[in-house]
Amino acid sequence: MSIPTLAIVGRPNVGKSTLFNRLAGERISIVEDTPGVTRDRIYAHSEWLGREFSIIDTGGIEMSDEPFMDQIKHQAEIAIEEADVILLVTSGREGITDADEYVAKILYKSDKPVILAVNKVDNPEMRNDSYEFYALGLGDPIPVSGSHGIGIGDVLDEVVKHFAPVTVEEEDDIIRFSLIGRPNVGKSSLINAMLGEERVIVSNIAGTTRDAIDTSFVSDTGQEFVMIDTAGMRKKGKVYENTEKYSAMRSMRAIDRSDVVLVVLNAEEGIREYDKRIAGFAHDAGKGIILVVNKWDTLDKDNHTMKEFEEDIRKEFRYLDYAPIVYVSAKTKQRLHTLPDIIETVSQNQRLRIPSSILNDVIMDAVAINPTPTDKGKRLKIFYATQVAIKPPTFVVFVNEEELMHFSYLRFLENQIRRAFEFEGTPIRIIARRRK
Repeated sequence: MSIPTLAIVGRPNVGKSTLFNRLAGERISIVEDTPGVTRDRIYAHSEWLGREFSIIDTGGIEMSDEPFMDQIKHQAEIAIEEADVILLVTSGREGITDADEYVAKILYKSDKPVILAVNKVDNPEMRNDSYEFYALGLGDPIPVSGSHGIGIGDVLDEVVKHFAPVTVEEEDDIIRFSLIGRPNVGKSSLINAMLGEERVIVSNIAGTTRDAIDTSFVSDTGQEFVMIDTAGMRKKGKVYENTEKYSAMRSMRAIDRSDVVLVVLNAEEGIREYDKRIAGFAHDAGKGIILVVNKWDTLDKDNHTMKEFEEDIRKEFRYLDYAPIVYVSAKTKQRLHTLPDIIETVSQNQRLRIPSSILNDVIMDAVAINPTPTDKGKRLKIFYATQVAIKPPTFVVFVNEEELMHFSYLRFLENQIRRAFEFEGTPIRIIARRRK
């Protein structure tokens, strides 16, 4: 099921980012304790009345050296292209400006539903200031205060009204995967080479954005895959195509729709910060991950090259120690034939369920090897554990006090679970919960 998207647009200094954080709720401010995992604050997930959706803050996508009105125009274009619903944010303090009218005209011509929020209406006396915004011709203005949280529920009520009805999809055996990575790592070449292998292409499927065409194919083993299109999503000639944040946002949307993510690295260039950022997004989303080193044929190699490259990867991607590494070449098709089988294995590991009795044996053995920690004279007690979810496998460990479960001990338990069961390629989550 594809998640609908809300895009926030408007001129600078109307409080888009504050409103974005309000709409995203606590999810955006969770601090990840894993080194190397970063969040991009222009993209987040939220939920209202049981409907999950993504939020894009277009104001965070900056076009350097662009004139003021052109910046706003491009951000509005991103909203129109990417979103199911658009939220235009204005300011009740300043009233309607030329820039508000300019962006309203662009949005008015789109075929997307537009909701008009008048921000900075911080007290009831200011509500009358919102009425002049009827002149923009975008329907009823909703007075809100991002800083005080006033009117947020009204906005969200209106947003979810415009989402398409939820269709219940049956769990199928199709594996959906995407290739993400920096420009010029060879994603497009890899995609073409993989599809050019001896496999049957079943169909091209319209993706969730207008230009996205996903490809369905069957491997030699009979497994059906859907390759999520990322490279074909970009419209040529757009100035925002080259902005890093826009590229990251596109990668994140592809990650959302995937079961397994192939993080493509360039063997010639080595590892860059951007590689770590987008791999962090996939890890954070709980997706299966495979690290694919492309252009392996271009390196002068000796007996130590692969070992040294792997040591670099493990050092830079410490939080991805579970992810398999595959060295390939789109040009020579070296090892490409192994990818579908590895993707299938990782997907199976994502869906693995462990019986509670076997899981508890492993946990108790772990405690016997390494006794639980103490804090201020109080020892952590583990009563029992159970698996509560798949994709990714998620375990709840019932304890006497959650605060006594240190991060380092959680990590130890994760390592013991990984030793006992086949979880290669998938993150696993362990949650400490107090037994009631």
